Amino acid sequence: MPAPPAPLPALPAWHALEAHRRELNGTHLRQLFASDPDRVRRLSAEACGIHLDYSKHLITPATMGLLTDLANARDLTAHRDAMLSGAHVNTTEDRPALHTALRLPRGGELVVDGTDVAAGVHEVLDRMATFADGVRNATITGHTGAPLRNVVNIGIGGSDLGPEMAYEALRHYADATCTFRFVSNID
Repeated sequence: MPAPPAPLPALPAWHALEAHRRELNGTHLRQLFASDPDRVRRLSAEACGIHLDYSKHLITPATMGLLTDLANARDLTAHRDAMLSGAHVNTTEDRPALHTALRLPRGGELVVDGTDVAAGVHEVLDRMATFADGVRNATITGHTGAPLRNVVNIGIGGSDLGPEMAYEALRHYADATCTFRFVSNID
């Protein structure tokens, strides 16, 4: 078993980032915008229709470079690639982190321990869609035959927060005849 990585505060890249933070102490965003008229362009990124504007944060291009140095010191690219390939990156449970398989397109492949988990994911997603459609169009009903109108989500961590955040973001499109509740459970 490999030795655990050094704690972040032990890395020279961390010390450089801390020194940079101290240099920025007392700096106001107004100063940064005044000294760099091209700040928004230089501290923005766009991909897949998502626009990220870092310029409104107390950072500089040097900050971004130092953060990149820290990521490189921890070999973030290799860790990302391991996670996306289905390697057992969850060391406490000796298993892969397979939430990435949820984002694979239909027909995509992710073979883990000899099994294509992407195919299984899409099989479950299809069953979930069929169930959700059945609830919405009342072909799936409660034991009395009445349409289901109350939904209670019980989850832990992301299994609680994820559905609740999705509901909050889309609640204006929800069926007003339904009630949705969220319960955060503990282990």
